[in-house]
Amino acid sequence: MEDVAAAAGVARQTVYAHFPSRQSLLDAVMARVIGEVATALGSIDLRMEPAPVALRRWIDAAWDLLERFPILLGPLIVPSGDPEDELRRHAPITDGLLTLVRRGQRTGEFDRRARPGWLAAVTIAIGHAAAAEVVAGRLTTAEGRSAFATAVVRVYGAEEGGAG
Repeated sequence: MEDVAAAAGVARQTVYAHFPSRQSLLDAVMARVIGEVATALGSIDLRMEPAPVALRRWIDAAWDLLERFPILLGPLIVPSGDPEDELRRHAPITDGLLTLVRRGQRTGEFDRRARPGWLAAVTIAIGHAAAAEVVAGRLTTAEGRSAFATAVVRVYGAEEGGAG
């Protein structure tokens, strides 16, 4: 909290007046970041292009946001282990993705056998896994982006422009 106060140019007591604990400060930061990420991903028009093309755009935008907000690559984003909890936590981010999944399944561009919620949960998990590999130094950010995109596209049954 002392570092935050110094960076903000205020006394530590001022930070504590707004955020009574380190966790409350971190929660506020994450709420702000998630709000900005949700707004950015929600502004992508995923309706006009073929579903696999739109999916790649969503993946690229999501990874750009991971790079823009490095806090998303850090230990604060450890998955809870409960897929439903993860999906609820990410709902502001995945709502557009779920709409895209359903459209892609209706048109036969994505695997129709997979439940849309499961595909969204897997997308989140793959994103976390790729980010963890980048944080651990086992992948560069470019390799993490590529691994994320390749794995998600394959799970959706949407290999390079093909129907699944």
